[in-house]
Amino acid sequence: MNDHHGGTVETGAPMDYREHEKTYSMFLAGAKWGTMMVVVLLLAMLGGFFAGGGLIGGLFLFIILNAAGFYLLR
Repeated sequence: MNDHHGGTVETGAPMDYREHEKTYSMFLAGAKWGTMMVVVLLLAMLGGFFAGGGLIGGLFLFIILNAAGFYLLR
């Protein structure tokens, strides 16, 4: 019950910082692109449903906004 450990607290394998940075970069990229896709989808739905664009207009707006988003966020 009363165990006193001396030395370092870390037990186990040392941290792989290169892999950690790669995973974090992939998470940030996924969050950025995922957020862009959701915003573009909502804007295309707004244009298609409420602005009178219809299905074809919304689809066209979705494609145009995706192209612009990929160009601006790369």
